[in-house]
Amino acid sequence: MDKLKISLKAARINAEMTAKEIGLKIGKSEKTILNWENGITPIPAEYFDRLCKIYKISTDYIQVPIIKDDFFCE
Repeated sequence: MDKLKISLKAARINAEMTAKEIGLKIGKSEKTILNWENGITPIPAEYFDRLCKIYKISTDYIQVPIIKDDFFCE
């Protein structure tokens, strides 16, 4: 059976934090955090691990969004 996973955004909201607060904690902009959550830009592994620690959730339980690439979309 597959593990139940939540989105990056849901994990942040469950941690009762805003994208701006997370950005300040890890040295990234609010826009970068939102881009990661919405699959606009890929999240580097080191930051994914840091976010999981902040959110107090295992990396196994967070669904990383598929990067949207308009070039390949039809």
